[in-house]
Amino acid sequence: MAQPIVKDLVFLGGGHTHAIALRKFGMQPLPGVRLTLITNLTDTPYSGMLPCHISGLYDFDESHIDLRPLSQFAQCQLLMDRAVGIDTVNQQVICAHHPPIAFDVLSIDTGSTPATLDVPGAAAYAIPAKPVPDLLSAWEALLSQVRQSAAPIAVAVVGGGVGGVELTLNMQRRLWQVLEASGRSRQDRSMHLSHRGAEVANGRNRSTRRRLRQHFVERGVQLHLSESVCAIEALPEGRRRVRCESGLASDCDCVFWVTNAAAPGWVQAAGLTTDASGFVLVEDTLQSCSHPAIFAVGDVATMKHHPRPKAGVFAVRQGPPLFHNLQAYLTGQPLRPFRPQKQYLNIIDLGDGCAIASRGPFTLESRLMRRWKDRIDRQFMGLFTDFPAMPSAPSAVAATAAALPNPALMP
Repeated sequence: MAQPIVKDLVFLGGGHTHAIALRKFGMQPLPGVRLTLITNLTDTPYSGMLPCHISGLYDFDESHIDLRPLSQFAQCQLLMDRAVGIDTVNQQVICAHHPPIAFDVLSIDTGSTPATLDVPGAAAYAIPAKPVPDLLSAWEALLSQVRQSAAPIAVAVVGGGVGGVELTLNMQRRLWQVLEASGRSRQDRSMHLSHRGAEVANGRNRSTRRRLRQHFVERGVQLHLSESVCAIEALPEGRRRVRCESGLASDCDCVFWVTNAAAPGWVQAAGLTTDASGFVLVEDTLQSCSHPAIFAVGDVATMKHHPRPKAGVFAVRQGPPLFHNLQAYLTGQPLRPFRPQKQYLNIIDLGDGCAIASRGPFTLESRLMRRWKDRIDRQFMGLFTDFPAMPSAPSAVAATAAALPNPALMP
């Protein structure tokens, strides 16, 4: 007789951590537990490959995790929707287009969004780095414009952290390729990077920051450092103007916004304890500090005792401990603490076949580093295309889940 469903575990968001945890649930299913994944994307972008997808090195499939076969492997119901709130009292996820989804345990991995609302015109005229599908759509539209028009093109990026640096260098590389393919000069494009800090890639070591600035100078990127953008304005013919507090103004065809991450507004509205920036505050076990039945990982969360930058390396490393602690919580077993490393390898892709790798005070730039990064990224993505062979007959968990759907998912 099939094991009855006694618990509902809901995954909200298809981020890197959830992808790893779902794969592990597929390999070690938990009898009596029904899994549901709520996401508004069937293909979730892998941040490690996104800059090189922008540059044209990787195609869409190579740089995105297809959540459909992953959900099938994990015997997990896939609900296409986005969350607009969480009812922590009745333990329900409030969705935009479906009835509330009940949970016994909830895990949140919805990522973050760039903060744009405080700058006049940014929300209307700039293209944020997230959601990624909108970024990619705008990028393809810009490339199409470049192919069809002989007019010079100017692109502005706001935000000089690692994300803004990689985006700028890889966009420049792709624009060069498109221009050369149409028989035009590289001089037909200009790139602007505005950053409120005195140096790009804040948080990286001195050698990395120096090398990056040298690359920007050599490649003709116009750096506007110690410049705080105060407005984005619309100009005739769809062009934009980036204004800074100093009075500096840069006219361009497109503005990409890659500033510090912001938390979704519904997180605080749900009554979850957050940090000063509005991200879910979690214990070492990855549980919410205020609601132990709710876990949060990736960019949407901040570890109370181990705050770290919003970086994909930490999201990936949270996968195995999240899986263990979800299973432990559901079965009444002890949970294990996760302590992220203080120093970690960071590889910045330069878009020209080279990469800068740094860890602590050490820095190395070479094509070997780029090949190494490619190998690491492809191995990670291979986890979601090469699944272990499983028994052909449906398991008791799968059969029961099919027979007893979550009532909230019923029409």
